Amino acid sequence: MPINLVFLVVAALLIAYANGANDNFKGVATLFGSRVAPYRKALSWATVMTFLGSLTALIAAQSLAKVFSGNGLVPDELTSSPEFLTAVGLGAAGAVLLATWLGFPISTTHALLGGLLGAGFAKAGGAIDVGLLAGTFLLPLLISPFMSAAITAPLYRAMSATRRHLKITKEMCLCVGQESAPSFVPLGSVAAISPAGPGTLSVSVGRSEECVERYTGVSFGINVGRALDGLHYASAGAVSFARGLNDTPKIAGLLFLMPALGASGWGILLVAAAIAAGGWLSARRVAYTMSERITGMNHGQGFLANAVTASLVLAASFISLPVSTTHVSCGALFGLGAANGRAHWGMIGQIFLSWLITLPVAALLAASLAVVL
Repeated sequence: MPINLVFLVVAALLIAYANGANDNFKGVATLFGSRVAPYRKALSWATVMTFLGSLTALIAAQSLAKVFSGNGLVPDELTSSPEFLTAVGLGAAGAVLLATWLGFPISTTHALLGGLLGAGFAKAGGAIDVGLLAGTFLLPLLISPFMSAAITAPLYRAMSATRRHLKITKEMCLCVGQESAPSFVPLGSVAAISPAGPGTLSVSVGRSEECVERYTGVSFGINVGRALDGLHYASAGAVSFARGLNDTPKIAGLLFLMPALGASGWGILLVAAAIAAGGWLSARRVAYTMSERITGMNHGQGFLANAVTASLVLAASFISLPVSTTHVSCGALFGLGAANGRAHWGMIGQIFLSWLITLPVAALLAASLAVVL
């Protein structure tokens, strides 16, 4: 294989690894944040379902791969250049890896767009199709988080009202046990503490990292808490599946000019494996941001946020609309936090700022690499 194609494959796998590190946990962040599942269990579920979504992309999302190969956005001679596509991939990978190291959930779609624009302007100047850029790329990216938040907030209020109508209550954990009470035994003129003193019963609220707010009760013969846990796992799996379906062909689009590794062949399998590896090895920082630093939630609220995210991303994938799973999932959490009054607005502001600088950072890196290559 020529060396320029080797570099292209490396660039595609690097952006795939970065995508997994930054994005894989987003589908199951609500499982971890609401204490339904521990970190590794949630990550395992995300890895399996994302990989299945990636495999489904072999037959269900070919047009997304073509979109992110740059066809139509930049001149055809660039989209057939391995050096150009390598610059795009490395520029996007650099931006996503930087955000992952800092713990910010950003959009790989956004980074790839920045890479295409930066490398495109460096090599083609004014030949960028601005109309296609605005309509096909920017509009879905701008609208999706606000649409997700606008759907989630009223749905949460409606579900909360329904819960109260059905007399489904909430429960919180308490720590109940014995505390050893030290007894003082005189030894001459000195008092000593005996470690085996009598115990006293104590009751206290559990620490926040241990405590779970759950719905309790039976409705229509169904245990509400258990049913919600099952639905929550299903919705988290659906988000992860949708993410794999939507993101894998975008990255595989970098390999579109290589028939043996194109979007319909081994390229998607390699990208899927790199995404899984990135999520398994490097997801922890972004995982804690998504799970704990955007909003507090219980398992019912987490299920709702996932259901909205999965529905929007799956719909976008099947109509070849390049939305960002990050923007949609974060938008759902923003809407949830606004509705339940537990949003961490300082962190939300920082996430918005990271979104604003993703495109220019990726563009600058890709433009520099395009000139060098």
